Amino acid sequence: MFLKDPDARLDYRFDWSERLAGGLVLVASSWSVEPEGAGAPAIETSAIDGAETVVWLSGGTAGRVYAVRNRITLSDGQIDERSLVFRVEQR
Repeated sequence: MFLKDPDARLDYRFDWSERLAGGLVLVASSWSVEPEGAGAPAIETSAIDGAETVVWLSGGTAGRVYAVRNRITLSDGQIDERSLVFRVEQR
C-alpha cells in the first residue's frame, strides 16, 4: 500500500511494456479514483509516456483508503486495467 499526504501532488505510473509485444502500442488511457466524492483525491492530469501511463493526483482525506484505476486500450483493440491502493496520511 502506498502512502500519500493530503497536501502532496504526486505522480503514479504503470509500465505496460510486457503487453506491447509484436509492435502493439498504447492508444488510450483513462484513470479513476474510488471511492469518489467530496474529499477524494483529484486527477489533475494524465498521459501516455511510451510504454507507461502516468497520472498526477492531489488531495484526499487523511485516514481514508483509495484505489486508483488505469484502463488502457491497445492498438489492436485489447483493453486491460490495473489498480493500486493508497492511504492518505498527514505526514
